[in-house]
Amino acid sequence: MKKVVISHRLHDDGMAVLEKANVKVAITNNGDPKAMLPELLDAEGLIIRIGSIDRETMLAAKKLKVIGRPGVGVDDVDVEAATEFGIPVVIAPGANTRSVAEHAFAFMFAAAKDMVHSDRELRKGNFNIRSSYKAFEIYGKTLGLVGYGHIGSVLAKMASGVGMKVVVYDPFVAPEAITEQGYQHETELNAVLKISDVVSLHVPLTPKTKNLIGAAELELMKSNAILINCSRGGIIDEAALAKALEENQIHSAATDVFENEPVTVDEPLFKYDNIIVSPHMAGQTKEAASGVATMAAEGVIAVINGERWKNVCNPKAYEHPRWNQ
Repeated sequence: MKKVVISHRLHDDGMAVLEKANVKVAITNNGDPKAMLPELLDAEGLIIRIGSIDRETMLAAKKLKVIGRPGVGVDDVDVEAATEFGIPVVIAPGANTRSVAEHAFAFMFAAAKDMVHSDRELRKGNFNIRSSYKAFEIYGKTLGLVGYGHIGSVLAKMASGVGMKVVVYDPFVAPEAITEQGYQHETELNAVLKISDVVSLHVPLTPKTKNLIGAAELELMKSNAILINCSRGGIIDEAALAKALEENQIHSAATDVFENEPVTVDEPLFKYDNIIVSPHMAGQTKEAASGVATMAAEGVIAVINGERWKNVCNPKAYEHPRWNQ
């Protein structure tokens, strides 16, 4: 019987796909490569919900044919090594698009209306927080999107629907694809940062996007601007953000992701009232969790059975000699 290792249990719909495929499933409840390795030694497939896999582990897991990610982020997978070894990395594009876009949209309203801070203050008995006048209207303001993929484009429609102007920076998208939708295209990130009332990040974590928003970029933003991150931790320099929040350099921030996860109670950003946080849950709605788990499981089973599954981040893996056998 073929074997699939899972770092952590998938949504029931994803587990049902594996059960129907009649494969042996081993759940490690630990995403550390060294902790997973004993189970991987005789496994054909791996699905990582939380955790990572490196070259050393792939070399040791000689039967491994496929790695699955219930989502699109692959920063914790050594994709270069996987491609070298002919191991496709299955992803689930689009399955959580709506959920993440809605989360960013909710963040924008909650931050603009100072909702979380006001909630905490009212619970302390501070009814006068209502007169702080930190809340502002979204209508007529400018949303700056850094990244115009599936999520960014959906968020753009939402923002436009409530009367916001949308400005987009994405060097990988043709300008006309943006302007044809009625949005403003900018060729420089700094231009978006300067003119936006809300900046929302929707880019993958790569060496080029690491600390994309640092001290210099934060200084360019308006003093009443909101910064939102529902993409990946590490895209914002968290030390620089902490300083900006402490000095009220920007209105506020909202983040679903952190450079080091899972986050502990001593996370430095937690001490600021002008930031809203959530535990990397933007894509964890019932609908999205079902979708990404199902897509990842289906892809892993397909590859194990010799199919060249389309939704992989490294199609060059199929050029490996093992796929000609």
